[in-house]
Amino acid sequence: MGKTVIGPAAGVLARRIAEQLRAAGIENAAQDARVLVAHFAGVTLTELVAGADRSIDAVTAEHVLAAAERAAAGEPLFRILGRRAFYRVELELTPETLDPRPDTEILVDRIIPHARRITASCGSCNLLDLGTGTGAIALAVLKEVDGATALGVDISAGAVEAANANACSNGLEKRFRAVVSDWFSDVNEIFHIIVSNPPYISASEYASLPENVRHFDPKSALLGGVDGLAAYRSIAASAAGYLHAEGLVGVEIGYSQHEAVCDVFEQHGFRHFESASDLAGHDRVLLFRR
Repeated sequence: MGKTVIGPAAGVLARRIAEQLRAAGIENAAQDARVLVAHFAGVTLTELVAGADRSIDAVTAEHVLAAAERAAAGEPLFRILGRRAFYRVELELTPETLDPRPDTEILVDRIIPHARRITASCGSCNLLDLGTGTGAIALAVLKEVDGATALGVDISAGAVEAANANACSNGLEKRFRAVVSDWFSDVNEIFHIIVSNPPYISASEYASLPENVRHFDPKSALLGGVDGLAAYRSIAASAAGYLHAEGLVGVEIGYSQHEAVCDVFEQHGFRHFESASDLAGHDRVLLFRR
C-alpha cells in the first residue's frame, strides 16, 4: 500500500479558499470555505475549527479545491454538497429538485399546529404535498407530527425518486410515499391538508433571476406561467375534491402575490384565513379553507 500524501493544514486550506471565493465576489466566503473543507474532510465545523492545524491528506485537498472552483464559478454551495438541512430533516438534492429555501420553513411552521390539532381530534392527519421536489415540506411536517402521513406528488420522476430516498434516509418511509403526478391527475385519496410551494415566478421575473438560480434549479419548479399564477389556478380548481370537509390548503407565494392568489382561491369557493410573513415583512404563506 502506498503512503498517504499529506496536504495542507485544514485552517490554511480554508483561508486559501476563502480568499478565492472572496475574489470571485461570493458572499459569506469565509463561512462557505469552512463548510467545504469540513464536508470533504468528514468533520463538523466545530471539529474543523478545533483542529485547524491538522493536516488534510492530498486527495481530500484536491476534492476541496475542485469544489471551490465550482463555487467560485457561481454554483450554489448546497448543490456542490449535494445535501441541505431543512427544518429537522436532511435532504439530498438532485438536478431534478428545487433547492428548498429557508422561506419555505415558514409554511412548515404554519402547517404543523394544524396537523397536530387534526391528529389529536381525528387520530391521524393525511397530507398531500403538491410538487414535492425533495419532499421537504411533507417530511418536515412528519418529523414533527407523530401519526401524520403524507403523499408527495411531482411531475418529475427524478424528483419523486429523490423524495422517496429522503424519506428513507430520515426514517419516514413508513409514513411517506411519493408518486409521479401532474398535480392531482394520479391522486385518488382525500386529505386533511394540502400543501404546496409551487412554481410562482412570472416569465418576466424568470428572465431576471440570478444565474446561480436559473442554471441550477429546474425551470419547471420556478416558472409559474406568464403571470406566475398558473399553478395556483390548477390547485385551486381541483383542491376541494381532495379535501375533507374541514380540510385546509397552505401555499407559499411570491412577495407580491397575496391579493392575486387570494382572488384565485376565492373564485373556487375558498376563503383565506391565515397568513405568515417572511423576514422582509412580505406575505410568504397563505392558508385557505372551503
